[in-house]
Amino acid sequence: MAIAMSEEKNILVVDDEPAILDMVEFAIKRTGFGITLAHDSMEAMNFIADRQPDLILLDWMLPDISGVDLARRLKREELTRAIPIIMLTARVEESDKLKGFEVGVDDYVTKPFSPRELIARINAVLRRSEPLVEKDAITVSGLELDPVTHRVQSEGENIHLGPTEFRLLQFFMGHPERVYTRSQLLDRVWGQNVYIEERTVDVHIRRLRKELSMYGYDKLIQTVRGAGYRFSVQE
Repeated sequence: MAIAMSEEKNILVVDDEPAILDMVEFAIKRTGFGITLAHDSMEAMNFIADRQPDLILLDWMLPDISGVDLARRLKREELTRAIPIIMLTARVEESDKLKGFEVGVDDYVTKPFSPRELIARINAVLRRSEPLVEKDAITVSGLELDPVTHRVQSEGENIHLGPTEFRLLQFFMGHPERVYTRSQLLDRVWGQNVYIEERTVDVHIRRLRKELSMYGYDKLIQTVRGAGYRFSVQE
């Protein structure tokens, strides 16, 4: 049976292990967040259709549709692609993590995990989902980013980005012509003391370039060999 609470933030937890659900429910309720529990992907999609959560904790192994396939489906849909997703998984191989990041997962929590680690990661991902401090719209070569409305546009047409890609682009556009290492980008965009590998930056750069490529803006994000990345209008 699903349990929901009406709080400022609502977390959807999708897992078929009762012990995990009990532990996660207890930890999240102590933060004051609302929580909804789903035992498989179909139940989760029904809840999402009724009310979009602020974040999804999603188990990789589910009895119907796998967590990674559900994440891929949600990230393809315009109405749900901006919902942050943290994957709960017993998989520790880097290739598995990269597969999840490729489909749009924002972070991983590897089982077994502590309630303190879980809440720290939830708070970190929720912070990354909020706009950066700057409120002024930025326009570069016809590419416009508005932090207030959380929109990216080209000639009036919306470019749909996930929350991490939006923050990454916002940081780049606000700091043009400078080269940033992967470590610096993790600190500036993801925040300090996050549990994310530097290679994750490359995955999000590729996703950002892919979305921008349809409008010819992918070339603005340049790889500086041996150094990092730079946002520049110069070739």
